[in-house]
Amino acid sequence: MGDAMIRLTVLYNLQPYVDEKEFLEWRLTRHQQANMSVPGVIRSDFARIEQAWPDEAHSPLYQFMTTADWPDMESFQNAFYDPAYQESLRENLKILKDPLLLISEILIEETKE
Repeated sequence: MGDAMIRLTVLYNLQPYVDEKEFLEWRLTRHQQANMSVPGVIRSDFARIEQAWPDEAHSPLYQFMTTADWPDMESFQNAFYDPAYQESLRENLKILKDPLLLISEILIEETKE
């Protein structure tokens, strides 16, 4: 597939000592700007996870989700595995509890007008 868009999905909770209000202030401003300034990133979003399905399932395992998209695997790898980016990532992960990072290849994407 080679030239398919790559999506990084990060599912996470906050460490107990992290103030959620302060986290959101940082995440919605400075960190979002930093995400969008990563070389090759063409889209990034952030969401609070509100529910799990089905209803009888346990409460959601994660509080938050971030996604970032790159146009292809080469641009993703060049940015993500850059030593400066990895150092920044290690620092940011310190405030997260149980983070799960998923790297996926987008096989189809559609939007409705």
